[in-house]
Amino acid sequence: MRAAAPNDQKPLQDYLSAYCFGDFYTRSGLDIRQRELLTFSIFSAQGGCENQIKAHAGGNAAVGNDKPLLLAALMLCMPYIGFPRTMNALSCVDQVLPEPPEGDRPSPQK
Repeated sequence: MRAAAPNDQKPLQDYLSAYCFGDFYTRSGLDIRQRELLTFSIFSAQGGCENQIKAHAGGNAAVGNDKPLLLAALMLCMPYIGFPRTMNALSCVDQVLPEPPEGDRPSPQK
């Protein structure tokens, strides 16, 4: 994001990166998969963070948290964050991690 930012916005991107990723994201106690799942859940709960939800849905996939895990997290959050925020987050997940076409889905194992 920094590379694409206009020059007058680069300091904001530097601060964001240093603060969020240089401080909080490097702390011990949680592994990267747990951190991504929590970050996704927190942005989903806040509402109005659709760009961040999409980014962290992709981040979750990159670290090995699959779509079913994200859906399970949303199901757990739903009674606390409400249906509108849950459905908004679900829409973001579907945009980033769409279902494969019917013919490309693996057949269920028996």
